[in-house]
Amino acid sequence: MTQTTTETRRASRKPSGLAVQRVFTTPGVHPYDEVTWERRDVVQTNWKTGEVVFEQKNVEFPDFWSVNASTIVTTKYFRGAAGTDKRESSLKQLIDRVVSTYVKAGLDNGYFAGKPDAEIFGAELTWMLVHQYFSFNSPVWFNVGTASPQQVSACFILSVDDSMESILNWYKEEGMIFKGGSGAGINLSRIRSSKELLRSSGGTASGPVSFMRGADASAGTIKSGGATRRAAKMVVLDVDHPDIEEFIETKAREEDKIRALRDAGFDMDLGGRDITSVQYQNANNSVRVSDAFMRAVEMGESFDLHARTTGEVVETVDARTLFDKMARAAWECADPGIQYDDTINSWHTTPASGRIMASNPCSEYMSLDNSSCNLASLNLLKFLREDDTFDTERFVKAVELIITAMDISICFADFPTEAIGRTTRDYRQLGIGYANLGALLMALGKGYDSDGGRVLAAAITSLMTATAYRRSAELAGVVGPYSGYAPNAEAHQQVILKHQAANDEVETISEVDRQVHSAAAVQWSEAVSAGRKNGFRNAQASVLAPTGTIGFMMDCDTTGIEPDFSLVKFKKLVGGGSMQIVNHTVSRALKNLGYDKDTAEAVVAYIAQNGNVVDAPGLRPEHYEVFDTAMGVRAIPAMGHVRMMAAVQPFLSGAISKTVNLPSEASVEDIADVYMQGWKLGLKAVAVYRDNCKVGQPLSSGSEGKDDNATSESGQAKPQVRVEYRPRRRRLPKSRAARTTSFSVAGAEGYMTTGSYDSGKLGEIFLKLGKQGSTLAGVMDAFSIAVSIGLQYGVPLESFVQKFTNLKFEPAGLTDDPDIRIAQSILDYVFRRLALDHLDFDERAELGIYTADERTHYVETGSYLSEEDEAAMIESEALKNDAADDIKVDGPGPRQPSLIDVDAISQAPLHAPHTTTEVMEQLTGESFDAPLCMTCGTKMRPSGSCYICEGCGSTSGCS
Repeated sequence: MTQTTTETRRASRKPSGLAVQRVFTTPGVHPYDEVTWERRDVVQTNWKTGEVVFEQKNVEFPDFWSVNASTIVTTKYFRGAAGTDKRESSLKQLIDRVVSTYVKAGLDNGYFAGKPDAEIFGAELTWMLVHQYFSFNSPVWFNVGTASPQQVSACFILSVDDSMESILNWYKEEGMIFKGGSGAGINLSRIRSSKELLRSSGGTASGPVSFMRGADASAGTIKSGGATRRAAKMVVLDVDHPDIEEFIETKAREEDKIRALRDAGFDMDLGGRDITSVQYQNANNSVRVSDAFMRAVEMGESFDLHARTTGEVVETVDARTLFDKMARAAWECADPGIQYDDTINSWHTTPASGRIMASNPCSEYMSLDNSSCNLASLNLLKFLREDDTFDTERFVKAVELIITAMDISICFADFPTEAIGRTTRDYRQLGIGYANLGALLMALGKGYDSDGGRVLAAAITSLMTATAYRRSAELAGVVGPYSGYAPNAEAHQQVILKHQAANDEVETISEVDRQVHSAAAVQWSEAVSAGRKNGFRNAQASVLAPTGTIGFMMDCDTTGIEPDFSLVKFKKLVGGGSMQIVNHTVSRALKNLGYDKDTAEAVVAYIAQNGNVVDAPGLRPEHYEVFDTAMGVRAIPAMGHVRMMAAVQPFLSGAISKTVNLPSEASVEDIADVYMQGWKLGLKAVAVYRDNCKVGQPLSSGSEGKDDNATSESGQAKPQVRVEYRPRRRRLPKSRAARTTSFSVAGAEGYMTTGSYDSGKLGEIFLKLGKQGSTLAGVMDAFSIAVSIGLQYGVPLESFVQKFTNLKFEPAGLTDDPDIRIAQSILDYVFRRLALDHLDFDERAELGIYTADERTHYVETGSYLSEEDEAAMIESEALKNDAADDIKVDGPGPRQPSLIDVDAISQAPLHAPHTTTEVMEQLTGESFDAPLCMTCGTKMRPSGSCYICEGCGSTSGCS
């Protein structure tokens, strides 16, 4: 679409334009001529069948681009029909297609003083893109310079009113955005609640949660951008809406269905054929809370829920109870997240044009309804000099060029709806951000969860946003401020002053901090001065996006604001295959910390073997924090993530796409604390994810292991005496009861034989599959021995069942067992059968495993047990309690029979892994209930609120 008539008049009144100086390029030398190019073949196969799903040979990339980066760009961003001359085959073609469009639009719209300045601008952009200094967001690479609509924005916010016409229009607009490969967010709080009456008929309204069902079905049907990933969307509801409790519990209830269906043998994986039978799975949900609500939670006070139509109080609830329900639901299924309404709107630059009501799906873009934002992200590690100083001069120039390009794109961009196009052109929201912060901090020897790490992150973010607003003010002097600036001028300038004041409060620690912070102070001063003179070209300038796919394009070790996920990664090799390597930033960090070459090499070798630095030879414990990662042995605590977000939030126009990861043993109270501290520390939004929360585990009180006597009367910490125990193997008797079960899984037949102690407790298993002497038979024999030894050393059968049920690989499918109709794999079948044969009902119910009769009884009566079984269970429990009451012991009492040898002291590390999965979790740092990539089968990892595949760059929602 073309620029408005008003903008055309402004451009004609200000013909001077920008003078662009060379920073990165050399006069007379094309950026492409400064690097060595090579040809590669890109081949991707289906992980399951081995079938080639993508192949393009002889593609051209710089020799320093990794195989992974070139693969992702070739498969995701090259345009044209595969196998034809119109298909792009070189990075040069891709960059030229995009940059030439920006240069032409800049010239046509009066941005440059002359053609030579435009040419320099294009060369500088080209150089930075080739050298992976930054990247535009994915829609730019998809669409700019092609025959497709020139959509450049990745983030959208919609609106809906309390009418059927508006609700149906919401479905339509959201569908069009999904079709274009992007995501959208919306606040449903204007829709009247299910506790209010309809004006037309006097009947009861459906409520927003009911209408969410239709939108969710639409999102699940329209594959985003025509690809295999699901659409990305955010649904927000205000905390004072009468249907807020139903909204909070919606996804948690659906997760109960998922567990029940999966345990019955249905395919409930992301993208599975049966997942569509449950609802509300295509959106991230967030509750929009006010300061008044959070204060009521703190004080334990009541809180009013208001009708949407009249504003009257419909219901009064206990604020703390409602808040606890939010935390409990998030504990169970990671939803809802939380958004802090008053904080968001206190940093709003255009309040005269309306409040900020919602965000995009990943929560980093927060602006007016019916608006969009295009993004670009810098690779921070590129600005770290060899002498370990931060190149502020180049960083400032890079931000200037990128912000200019991003604003130019709005002049030619197309938008999915007229309302979004109008708002975006009137307010020109931009979202510059960065990636590789975690790698930068590690390279400098700074812990992610440390004062030094937070100060440097704050200073860099401040410098980025200050420079962006200063350039925005300069652009306003050339082509005019955004159309909605005049009524918002005072508010916008006040927000700039708030940013500047926050920068003044940063207390630097090291020389690199002081250097960056000083540069930021200069840029804020200039932004304030230029803004007062010219106004601002953009209503907002910066956000921190997840940078999933584009992070791989830039060969970043870490995405967005995230820390490193692991110290060990798998690197793709030319010609196929991969190798395990220790991140190169580890060696640089060790050098910065003062270690000699021999010690550094020993530490790297230790990490390669163990995946962490605990007890690494020669490494001092006070330096462990530098190598802390998101997952694994030394996982960064939840509040470490929150504190980092709080450090950079005052220097962002928008917010931060980041999920606070918690371990599976985290409690509901832990999540409530994250939500409360997020508010107190001034965040705009928080999302949480508890590892394995999708599996459905029993709630933890969070109080176990706390010692009220951990300090002496003087307040000093008491020395702790730690006793560790070594397990003792309890062998089976020579003669024992055995049971053999034949089974068939998808036509693959086998036999399982179990042996038990005299008490009936399982002590061994034997699995026979395939031909005697075959590889499969040998592997299963070895596996049987490993599990049997574990059982005899006291590992509970429940632990094996938890680990091996739902494990998915071929053969998988129908079985001949009436209790287990479908199995995800042979091991899935085996351990479900073991659970049914050897665990009591309560233990199985906790794991979601039931017999066919129990499931049938539940469908008919709502209970898994018959009345007789329930009565027998109650009687049995009563007898146990009576027997326990008869036992009175003074002191700690006699030791109960156990498989644990209390006299032996184990020398094993406290967090030593016990299973292959735990070993891999320590090595890779990945969340092991993340979905498999639907393209290449690699285990995905969290990226913002979605998942990203490190193998091929596919995402589960966010582009």
